[in-house]
Amino acid sequence: MKVINKVLIPSCLALLAGPLSAAELDIKVTNLTHGIYFTPLLITAHTSDAHLYELGMAASEDLQKVAEGGDISGFSSTLATINADSSENPAGGLLAPGASTETMLSTTDGNVHLSIVSMLLPTNDGFVGLDSWSIPDEPGTYTVYLNGYDAGTEANNEIINGGGMPGVLGIPVDPSGNNGTGAVGVTDMEENSMVHVHRGNLGDTDVSAGMSDLDSTVHRWLNPVAKVTITVN
Repeated sequence: MKVINKVLIPSCLALLAGPLSAAELDIKVTNLTHGIYFTPLLITAHTSDAHLYELGMAASEDLQKVAEGGDISGFSSTLATINADSSENPAGGLLAPGASTETMLSTTDGNVHLSIVSMLLPTNDGFVGLDSWSIPDEPGTYTVYLNGYDAGTEANNEIINGGGMPGVLGIPVDPSGNNGTGAVGVTDMEENSMVHVHRGNLGDTDVSAGMSDLDSTVHRWLNPVAKVTITVN
């Protein structure tokens, strides 16, 4: 069974080191954005043939649940069936802009690849992700920077309406409270329905109308959106 890319900027050491059979990992995730929150993170070590997502491919139902509503339960259940080693919600809720969270992960034989996923909030179906990063077998500290991705499952209308269930158009909430209201919507369709690099929120500065309920001075971002520090013990 496969789970439904990749590390963007691995350290030089990570490129030189080979995979290992089991390890003790200390993992730190830092939110690099100005005004975007990460919903509960899922951090998992799994076999080499498992994937949380693949660029240019359609999102799975599990990924759609994460990207549209921050729900990691689908992935949790699927990963359990393949005996993955996972850490769920290490931040105990939302990870705020500029904040970090840390967790320890003990991997078992065969689970030699690391993946991370979380919704970018507020977005329609944006997520931060690391998929199937090969865990080095040489002890040391490795740094990986992650982009924001678009699951391609929903139009980026940028309207906050309490949505979040798969198939319900809209954004659940802006945790910062900096959103506007009364937007007509940036778009009601997307040409690219595959997983792809997110264009970022467009936003505007109209708090009572305009195209978007998002504030362009707060909710826009440039990649990368996260820094991950992995210490292999």
